Amino acid sequence: MIKNLPATWDYEVDVVAVGSGGGGLCAAITAHDHGASAMVLERSDQVGGVTAYSMGEVWIPGNHLAENLGIEDSLENGLNYIKSLSMGFANDTAMLNQALHAPQALKYFEDSIGLKMCVVRHLPDYYYPHNEHGTAEGRCLEALPFPAETLGEWQHKTRVSPHVPYSLTHEDIFDNGGLANMINWDYTIMGERLAKDERCAGPGLAAYFVKGGTDRHIPMHTGAHAEEPILNDDRVVGLRATQEGKDIFIKANRGVVVAVSSFERNKNLSKTLGQQIDPVSMVMPSIQGSHLRLAGEVGAQVARVPDVSMLGFHVPGEEQEEGVPLWRGALPFMGLPHTIVVNRDGKRFSNEAFYRSVYFALEEIDGMTQSYKNFPCWVVIDNQARQKYPFGSVMPGEPIPAELGVTADTLEELAEKIGVDINGLKNTVANFNRYSETGEDPEFNRGTYPWGALMCGDPSQKPNANLGALSQGPFYAIELHRMAGGGITSTGILADHHCRAVGWDNKPIDGLYVAGNSMARQDNGALMQSGITNARGMTHGYLAGRHAAGKPSDLLEQALNNAER
Repeated sequence: MIKNLPATWDYEVDVVAVGSGGGGLCAAITAHDHGASAMVLERSDQVGGVTAYSMGEVWIPGNHLAENLGIEDSLENGLNYIKSLSMGFANDTAMLNQALHAPQALKYFEDSIGLKMCVVRHLPDYYYPHNEHGTAEGRCLEALPFPAETLGEWQHKTRVSPHVPYSLTHEDIFDNGGLANMINWDYTIMGERLAKDERCAGPGLAAYFVKGGTDRHIPMHTGAHAEEPILNDDRVVGLRATQEGKDIFIKANRGVVVAVSSFERNKNLSKTLGQQIDPVSMVMPSIQGSHLRLAGEVGAQVARVPDVSMLGFHVPGEEQEEGVPLWRGALPFMGLPHTIVVNRDGKRFSNEAFYRSVYFALEEIDGMTQSYKNFPCWVVIDNQARQKYPFGSVMPGEPIPAELGVTADTLEELAEKIGVDINGLKNTVANFNRYSETGEDPEFNRGTYPWGALMCGDPSQKPNANLGALSQGPFYAIELHRMAGGGITSTGILADHHCRAVGWDNKPIDGLYVAGNSMARQDNGALMQSGITNARGMTHGYLAGRHAAGKPSDLLEQALNNAER
């Protein structure tokens, strides 16, 4: 933290956005549109951030696109969905603020930058129909394919994802039989879009925001690392950053918006704040927790909600970036038929087709042994699964690489090789096979969540898309690794309804804003839902940009005043 103003400033703008994902770009665009000059700093050599690594889903209850299709929903129903699943860890005002402004932010970016989105048809909320406020479709949106050649010089500086088939929409995937049917997809559309560089999913969503920035000639500096905030009379007035080994001083007349995602590439913070020991990560190496360092230096308050590990694996030889292994999420592969996940006792411990069940179960500690009850764990599959379904980039019929997993002709031999209880595994498989015949899983209700059946199942598998016996050798086992949350973490910076960082005196820190995964998850608590993260980034950026430009939204105040009357 610098308290003495530099003798000279290298740059001067009204608003500096640190991070070039959805949160940072939306803040810069909104500030610009409301009369403030803006600049974006990006630590890596490409823009788009973690937004570009995602499936690109944006979850907004009560949105106008669903209404236009005649899908019944409301802001209130969506708010009740979040409240009922937040486990009491969310803040009522923060939840209401997000619910009110997410539809407004969506319309704003449609009108201002030409963002084109559509409803992902037939994609339900995670907890539908088990939660009365869930919907069968309508809340989850995705961007229409974006022509990346319109980005000009930024076309190849805007991230694409190594994790998702970014030349296909959800509709394309579902119409081709889902992720389970990947080997039989019609790749014609994929080939045409790749040839034209038309981007879908997260890369497409991020590209829309990059285009919004370039159309406004907002400077975007890559390779620029924000080092410390600059204060004057307890107000954040700028930043010291480094670029190409040199200090640069940037004056921010109206505010600094920190939107750098999470801290999961920082192993120390993952352990002390995320409470995960040596997790692997899907995100780029630059995600190091800069928001905690920058905001912490000026006294910002940190808040935590319950969070859970993910599970992943690494196919030998695959790299995310040069020298950086590519870790893949085990979803959806662990929820497919002929597939189970077991602990060292050889027992299943969750609904493998509903990742929230799996990942919360990973956190269970056996107090008698001071060890995690369900970790380490292995995904176990039979030859039927290998002949029908991919496992990451290992296509059906291809051998499992020896460095990835082990193969055995019998379950007894498999259990011995991976060091799990032999009788436990045999009994588990016998029970699971009976469940597969009846189509009902009385232990963990696998296949009863429509979201899991669609995203992690095989629609041709009857009577349950997620159940299929493990009855044909050889058998395979792949050890799964703890994986951080793809940029979504338990801990972040506390902020008010204008996205201003809040200090330990519970007052806003003048001139400092946070957005997206840099902000504490007070607006959803213990709940996670595909698309919430992108919706948060877009909404926070919109709110921070407006306030920093001197045009704050008063929608929340109006709602609270009306409620009091």
